[in-house]
Amino acid sequence: MIIATIIGMAIVTMVPRFIPAFIMEKISLRPWLNRWLNAIPFAALGALIFPGIMTVIPERPLVGITGGVVAMLIAFFNLNVIFAVIGAIATVFLLTM
Repeated sequence: MIIATIIGMAIVTMVPRFIPAFIMEKISLRPWLNRWLNAIPFAALGALIFPGIMTVIPERPLVGITGGVVAMLIAFFNLNVIFAVIGAIATVFLLTM
């Protein structure tokens, strides 16, 4: 019974992921709509990261904001994402010492 449940959950999870991939290959979208759809992952990432920035230290939100700004500056120069993460962590660490 457990195996059947796991297989069922896998199918239910994968179907909504695979269907759009097969449908979108056959549909031609307008360029502006394509650009908008490509920006959604970045918007979702921002929605996930921003609350964390504001709550690094709830009493001192400027520490998280400063770490976020440092990460944005590093990302602005097209460096690898790991450098942005390490820069933000180092900034928050130095500000909380």
